[in-house]
Amino acid sequence: MEQKQKFPTEMVELPSKGLLYPKDSALASGTIEMKYMTAREEDILTNQNYIQQGVVIDKLLQSLIVTPINYGDLLVGDKNAILIASRVLGYGKDYEFDYRGTKHIVDLAELTFKDIDYKPLEAGKNQFSFTMPSTGTNITYKLATHADELAIEQEVKGLKKFNKDSSTELSTRLKRIITSVEGNSETKTIRDFVDNFLLARDSRAFREHIKNTQPDVDLKFFPEDGPEGGVDIPIGITFLWPDSGV
Repeated sequence: MEQKQKFPTEMVELPSKGLLYPKDSALASGTIEMKYMTAREEDILTNQNYIQQGVVIDKLLQSLIVTPINYGDLLVGDKNAILIASRVLGYGKDYEFDYRGTKHIVDLAELTFKDIDYKPLEAGKNQFSFTMPSTGTNITYKLATHADELAIEQEVKGLKKFNKDSSTELSTRLKRIITSVEGNSETKTIRDFVDNFLLARDSRAFREHIKNTQPDVDLKFFPEDGPEGGVDIPIGITFLWPDSGV
């Protein structure tokens, strides 16, 4: 009787600790099971159709995730952690890249989660509140999921068909993650607020707030010739496929 080959797996911790997912979701455990990369996954990485469609990373991660989940539910920060884990499980923890003409090697296993305050995270609820510092407008918002990112991308592409020079990603993103304005959760109200009443300085403060409070992986490294605040580790094709020759 033929026996199925069982691939080794690892449990990967999620930056959100699973707190923002519904309690009946497998993601609420705060961990996800992933298998090691095989030649099958390398086929995914070289699939030209996936590359042209811009879905190669998602196809790869979906192939590596063992835990039964709805992939679209993944928070962006948790997806980043899974991406890092996939690289470690596939090609090891040492990642070499070029920065300003100098080779650098980062130990991906030493990357940590961003230092945030987890107290405001209410179990099973992806909703937060924020008051605009200039106008005092109260809003509620959610952290973006993979499904949200896809919806934003599709809407931006659709708008570009009407005006190829349009740049609407920022406002489209805000319209997607803001869930109410002064208690009003109607889509028309939210879109009208973003388009006509959201001051640029309030928009910037809101985006900075999300950046500082969203569970995620800290991808900063500090080269000697870099800025004081560090720079983001570049993640390109060689991150997931170091033998690509790119």
